[in-house]
Amino acid sequence: MQRHGVQHLLMGGQACVFYGAAEFSRDVDFAIFASDENLTRLKLALQELQAEVIAVPSFEKAHLLRGHAVHFRCQASGAEGMRVDVMTRMRGVDPFPELWQRRTTLWIDGIEVDLMSLPDLVQAKKTQRLKDWPMLQRLIEANWFQHQDEPTSQRIAFWLQECRSPEILLQLARRFPNETISEARHRPLLGAAINQDSEAVEKNLESERLLIVEEDKAYWRSLREELELMRKQIRDKHP
Repeated sequence: MQRHGVQHLLMGGQACVFYGAAEFSRDVDFAIFASDENLTRLKLALQELQAEVIAVPSFEKAHLLRGHAVHFRCQASGAEGMRVDVMTRMRGVDPFPELWQRRTTLWIDGIEVDLMSLPDLVQAKKTQRLKDWPMLQRLIEANWFQHQDEPTSQRIAFWLQECRSPEILLQLARRFPNETISEARHRPLLGAAINQDSEAVEKNLESERLLIVEEDKAYWRSLREELELMRKQIRDKHP
């Protein structure tokens, strides 16, 4: 991807590893800038990887802009069997140019790696899939344990907005009462943290999760219908 100059951001399970929340994943997920020029570069990178589309939809700009993921399987030496998923648009996540401005850049074994920023990755992980929620919790816990002795205003706001661990939320409310009161206007469950009511925090976290799950299901309903129509068209064409 770097060699072909593809403007991309690593996301998904592989990005979670770099942020300290280990997850076994054979897949590699990328957010992609869907300009014609960048998609041409992406095609060249995929050709080098000998990557073929393995499911609907096909690799088209229109599908990416609609919010679909395009799935590939690599056959090139050194990447045999690896799945690569690319997306451009995600529910609750800002457009790619904004994600790019907030990206995290690391050097891994001499290779520059651009990751989706942690707050943006957290937003992208708020899905209906059960496996994403434990990962969300670990991502924020890892950031808290890494930076709790360096609590900038930006970090405090992030922890209060996104933390899913009742015990850490109670600590945050005790340690940063003014900030907690302020953020409670945007996240009502923080009121229970201010009252040091662990049971109520846990209950409200689950209610919050279920609401987000329903929002994600509603978002994907029409997209899933489109995918089913694509599958039907393929079956009708090749019975």
